[in-house]
Amino acid sequence: MVFSSLEFLLLYLTATLLVYFIVPLKARNAVLLLFSLIFYGWGEPVYVFLMMFTITADYIFGLLVEKGLAAGNKKRAKQWLCAAVVFNLAILGFFKYYDFFITNLRLIPGLSKLPLLGLELPIGISFYTFQALSYVIDVYRLDTRAQKNIAAFGAYVTLYPQLIAGPIVRYKDVDDQLTERTHSISLFAEGTRTFIAGMCKKVLLANTAGQLFEYFRDFPTDERTVMGAWIGMICYSFQIYFDFSGYSDMAIGLGKMIGFRFLENFNYPYISKSITEFWRRWHISLGTWFREYVYIPLGGNRCSKLVNIRNILVVWFLTGFWHGASWNYILWGLYYFVLLMAEKLFLLKLLEKAPAVISHIYTLFFVLFGWLLFVFEDLGAGAVYLGNMFGIGTAGFVCQLDIYNLVRNLAFFAVLVIASTPLPKKLYYTLTEKYSLCRGIAACGGIAAVLVCLAYLVDSSYNPFLYFRF
Repeated sequence: MVFSSLEFLLLYLTATLLVYFIVPLKARNAVLLLFSLIFYGWGEPVYVFLMMFTITADYIFGLLVEKGLAAGNKKRAKQWLCAAVVFNLAILGFFKYYDFFITNLRLIPGLSKLPLLGLELPIGISFYTFQALSYVIDVYRLDTRAQKNIAAFGAYVTLYPQLIAGPIVRYKDVDDQLTERTHSISLFAEGTRTFIAGMCKKVLLANTAGQLFEYFRDFPTDERTVMGAWIGMICYSFQIYFDFSGYSDMAIGLGKMIGFRFLENFNYPYISKSITEFWRRWHISLGTWFREYVYIPLGGNRCSKLVNIRNILVVWFLTGFWHGASWNYILWGLYYFVLLMAEKLFLLKLLEKAPAVISHIYTLFFVLFGWLLFVFEDLGAGAVYLGNMFGIGTAGFVCQLDIYNLVRNLAFFAVLVIASTPLPKKLYYTLTEKYSLCRGIAACGGIAAVLVCLAYLVDSSYNPFLYFRF
């Protein structure tokens, strides 16, 4: 089940909110745990047991780590921490990477008969594994106390707003909210607005851009033009941004409805003027997690230049591999490692001196090719598409059909560009704070937006979610 589905919007969300606000405050974590498990098991009931096993194990690990520290036995606490890390990464590695490693090992003579398991990847395992790990690590670092209430801890791991696609919530950021959080009409209304904005991003912008990308991608190679290839990749760049940021906004909005305040996950990355800035604005929770739990423990930048480069390499290799068990994701991570190192060593100083428009074009150009690496798991198909973008093996530079599609979707492209900037949000808050009439219009607009999204979902079968299996 995903947020942008009729089942979620018309059935699950309504039932969850009704029960959540009817029961006493002390029972609400248990309600969240129950409904989150229902949400998770909607499509794959068998993996609910894996989730419950993970919750129980990490709950015990947290208590054991704290017990070791309380007894002054830091060595024993560290052993339990290492056990928790191995346990969580072993489960993630088995389900997500087993077939990848076996497939590559089978290329070695004599190992071609190694069995593939073909297991379905548990939904959101990459996200909830990192959350569970952050809990045990935070307890070891004394950043938080071990959670004694297993229902509260289970609610943290399974919390349905951000269970399958983030943002990745560190335990220390929501520890207090698990035991005591405020609910108010104003916070609920704020969450509703954020949810609706995210739904519009996902349903109206990302889905439409995705259909356009698939249209241009599926052209026979000998019929694809240079312009068609470029338009296709630009559409995918918008699709993945509005898809993932829209889903994050919906998660943040749902969190506010039930009293949680999650950190922002996207901050208009396409207005960046360097790759460094882009990654400060894109998937912020993932970058924060790797910085806090991998980069800094490795030594961060408080070390020699060579060791610092190694630390950055490790982070970006893991960032790529975290996204998927395929070579294109690894290359995607290493691609950004090279770009970020170039900026760190010399390029960033040049970009700061260059005109803003040049820095912006440079950033978008390399981000675009990053998405090409990201979207094509078949590296051969990706190489062909890349060649098409530069006139290799194409039917020409442009054709009448390209011009027709460009003109027909010109207004939509303008909406995509404007919506990827802070302008709409600034305009909304400026007008609604100054004029009461605008607040009424905005409320009516929100209702209309929901109805339009529902109509779209009823009428269209195209509703993918790109991060659903990461």
